[in-house]
Amino acid sequence: MSVLLDIATAAALLREGKLCAFPTETVYGLGADATNADAVLSIYDTKGRPRFNPLIIHVADLAMANTLAEFSPLAERLARFWPGPLTLVLPAKPGNGLADIATAGLDSVAIRIPAHPLALELIRAAGRPLAAPSANPSGRLSPTTADQVRNGFAGRVPVLDGGPCTAGVESTIVRIDGDRLVQLRAGALARSDIEAAIGKAIEVAPKDAPIAAPGMLVSHYAPRAIVRLNAVPQPGEAFLAFGPAPRFAGPTRNLSPAADLYEAARNLFSMLHDLDASGAATIAVAPIPFDGLGEAINDRLERASAPRP
Repeated sequence: MSVLLDIATAAALLREGKLCAFPTETVYGLGADATNADAVLSIYDTKGRPRFNPLIIHVADLAMANTLAEFSPLAERLARFWPGPLTLVLPAKPGNGLADIATAGLDSVAIRIPAHPLALELIRAAGRPLAAPSANPSGRLSPTTADQVRNGFAGRVPVLDGGPCTAGVESTIVRIDGDRLVQLRAGALARSDIEAAIGKAIEVAPKDAPIAAPGMLVSHYAPRAIVRLNAVPQPGEAFLAFGPAPRFAGPTRNLSPAADLYEAARNLFSMLHDLDASGAATIAVAPIPFDGLGEAINDRLERASAPRP
C-alpha cells in the first residue's frame, strides 16, 4: 500500500537515506538526499535507470546552489529564471559534498530551484539538496499526478501529494560553456523566451551528443503502446489530437482544442497515460508546431516514438 506523506514525514525519510516522491511545477520527482551515495543509488535501482545518466539536483535557494556549483556572470544572469523550470549545467564546486553517483562521475552538476511551494518547503525541511529525476520507471512516461507515481511503482514509493503539476513537461536544460549556451534538453521554459530575456542565442546539442544531462537518451518518456507521429488515426488505435480534430471512434484525448501550446504541454504526459491505459497497441499523434513550447512537446514525442532498446 502506498504511503501518503506530510512535509515533516517526507523530510525525515530523506534524512534517513530513504526515497520519497514529491511535486514540482514540471513533473513529480523521485527524491533522495544528494549527499548520500546509498540513497542516490536507490533512485537508480528503483527506477531501473542507467547509472551513466546524471540526475538533476534540486535546491531551495541561490545560497544552497552556490555551495554546489561555480556560477559565472552568465550563469547568474540565467538564474533570474529561478525558481522555475530551467536546469543549469555548471562546473561542480570542489568539495561540494554531492555523491559522485548523483552526477554520474562528471565534473559538472545539473541544478535548479523548483517553482513549487511544497518542493521548496521539503528541501528546506530536509536541510540538504535533493537528487530527483522524474518519479517513474526509467524510460516510461513521466508522472504529473501523485496517482501516476503510485501506479508506476505499484504503491512502493511514498508520495508527497501536491496535486497536478502545472507545467506538465520537464525542465529545460542549458549548459554554460564559457560564453556559449547549449540547450541539452528542450523543456517547460521555451528556448526563445530565454534568448529574448538575456539577448543571447542558445545552441542546440545534436541528438548524438554524449550524455551530459537527464533526458538525452534517444528512447525515453515512452508509453507501453507504440507511438506514431504526425499521423491520422486508424481503426484500433488511440488518438492524441491537437487543435481542431476530426471525429474518431477510438480512445481520444485532445492536448488543446484551442491549439494552445502551454495547455498542450501541461496535458501531454497525463493524456498519454490515459491513452496508454486504454489498451490500444498504438497511439497516433496529430502534428504539433515546433515553435515555442512545441519544441519540448515534439522532443518528448520523438523520444517516445523511438525504437525501444
